[in-house]
Amino acid sequence: MAYAVEAMQSAMSGPVKPPAHIHLRDEDWPFWNAIISARAASTWNDADLAHAANLARCQADIDRIVAEISVEGDIVVNAKGTPVVNPKHSLMETLSRRAVALSRVVHVHAEATKGRSRDAGDKLKGEQGARDSAPEDSLIPGLRMVKP
Repeated sequence: MAYAVEAMQSAMSGPVKPPAHIHLRDEDWPFWNAIISARAASTWNDADLAHAANLARCQADIDRIVAEISVEGDIVVNAKGTPVVNPKHSLMETLSRRAVALSRVVHVHAEATKGRSRDAGDKLKGEQGARDSAPEDSLIPGLRMVKP
């Protein structure tokens, strides 16, 4: 019963905001919202929120760099005129490793939010079984495509 009351209070208080001393850029907010919603509001403390903000900024930077690489290409020409691997790949790798580490620190990685990976096979089998057993004209969206 206490969990239900706590959950209702958290839901009514709105989304968790970063502490006053934490600055988020406009592009960080979608990532912040996704990160914060991965845990119950009452489980966040200021130290976790600071790490969550770093993770949000990191993910926004990865998103930006991926877009830049898409435009520039994987191979660029350096100042000497030599084709080289785009150096942004190295930066993206560093940021990706940081994002994984921060996800573990704030406990929003897949195992923390969805369960152990060894249990995923059973979940997948159940989902595939439900999908495969749905009739051709299933009214449940996504279970089976209706042939035109």
